Amino acid sequence: MTVVRTAEIADLERLLVIADRRRHEYARYQPRFWNPAPDALVRQRDYFETLLADPEALFEVAATADRVRGFIAARLLPAPPVYDPGGVTCLVDDFTVDDTEAWSEVGPLLLASARSWAAERNAAQLVVVTAARDDPKRAALSAADLSLASEWWVGAVPSRGPMPARP
Repeated sequence: MTVVRTAEIADLERLLVIADRRRHEYARYQPRFWNPAPDALVRQRDYFETLLADPEALFEVAATADRVRGFIAARLLPAPPVYDPGGVTCLVDDFTVDDTEAWSEVGPLLLASARSWAAERNAAQLVVVTAARDDPKRAALSAADLSLASEWWVGAVPSRGPMPARP
């Protein structure tokens, strides 16, 4: 049985593996925008440790008795000053599962928990970041009654030339 619970320091290594796998998958979708930094794992560890210590953030995992299946991280943010959704936004900027087949089971559990957390804090909307080609995740978001609100288009800046090769 999969349960959603608060992430713990003991989960950190497994979360880093799941996040790293997703990061490299996204780099295949759009190599310029999602290009992993050389020290991505160190930065991700720092970020996760910050989330673990932040009482104002949501950082939860979906886990079975023997493994972490996915995670979700969220924060409350004010909407840009030119928009008025009716309150603060619950931004989910890190949300993934350990296997694409898990989106239909694990994704809804994590989203429901984030929605509940956001509702308890009077958020007006839930905004979830995903890659344009992450079809299993997009299907899970659609099934959870979320709708596409924005797209970001990416291209090279001609005057800069090609990106330098990473060592």
